[in-house]
Amino acid sequence: MNLPTSDTVLLDLRGTPCPINFVRTKLKLEQMPPGSLLEVWLDPGEPIEQVPDSLTMEGYHIESIDDRQEFFSLKVRRPH
Repeated sequence: MNLPTSDTVLLDLRGTPCPINFVRTKLKLEQMPPGSLLEVWLDPGEPIEQVPDSLTMEGYHIESIDDRQEFFSLKVRRPH
């Protein structure tokens, strides 16, 4: 399993229901410096379907969505 690099912050939200996972992701991004990269681990189904779209609507840039079999790794960058 690839762990995040030192300049990437990891937020493990597996088992966290919607919309709490979106709220926690947004709060974490707001605490980070502009331009930072956050890696969020999300469950399949509603979390990976809803959270990326909600973040995009809020102005965040989704860098990648990686299917890791049992969960998804979402990388999102806080805008400058």
